[in-house]
Amino acid sequence: MRVAVTGAGGMLAHTLLPALDAGGHQALPLTKHDADVTKLDPLRHALRGFKPDWVIHLAAFTRVDDCESQPERAYLVNATGARNAAIAALECGAGLLALSTDYVFDGTSERPYREYDATAPRSVYGLSKWAGEQAVREIQPRHLIVRSSWLFGAGGTNFIDTILKKAQAGETLRVVDDQRGAPTFTADLAGGLLALLAAGQLGTFHCTNRGDCTWYELAAHALERAGLATPLARTDSATLARPARRPAYSVLDTRWFETVTGSALPPWTDAVDRYLGAPAPDHAARGARAT
Repeated sequence: MRVAVTGAGGMLAHTLLPALDAGGHQALPLTKHDADVTKLDPLRHALRGFKPDWVIHLAAFTRVDDCESQPERAYLVNATGARNAAIAALECGAGLLALSTDYVFDGTSERPYREYDATAPRSVYGLSKWAGEQAVREIQPRHLIVRSSWLFGAGGTNFIDTILKKAQAGETLRVVDDQRGAPTFTADLAGGLLALLAAGQLGTFHCTNRGDCTWYELAAHALERAGLATPLARTDSATLARPARRPAYSVLDTRWFETVTGSALPPWTDAVDRYLGAPAPDHAARGARAT
């Protein structure tokens, strides 16, 4: 299969491109320098020459707080960029897989969000990604929209690396404990995307590592596995006062993905352990410390 990948310089592409190669697929990595997705003609030209079977659209403006101060850029990249990718893929006969986010939901649910639940983004980032989803659905019948959440992995800035770097520098750590989601390892998500393509499915799917936690719980787990005894304090979203509103609860229901692919992504704790190269936990010892 011939697959073009936009956003090829990003964190997810860092693991997806080698996974495509390992699967025997021919990949065309497209960075912003190769084909800026905000400009239709260069993207058309790049895809026309390659003749892909699928375009995996990863290019996005993901700095959530910066989206609040730069809404025009957010919509240009996340909405217009997705629209351009849909048009260019359609014109060259390729299917389009577009990555989206849990931030399209408002966070008021009391159960994991399903693909057909009503969206109500509370940030410019979420609104711009939802606009991108709508453009893909309107233009490209042969599409996959995959929502994921809380990505971490090699090849880009992520929460786990930031926490560990601050801990090693001796900084005071305060992490919000009132936002709950599903951390997702890019290596596992890359495999999930390829599994969906292999299943021959179309439509919208949720794909994350199994389980959920708060940012505080994620930080605590990462610090423990990294062997760092840095004090960690809880805080809340109101105290942190970030520019963009985050959903308090954005866990995604992944049952449709598991049904069509026949498999589930591993638990987020296992994913963090593999990312950090940490040894398996001693559950007996942990139980003794807790009593």
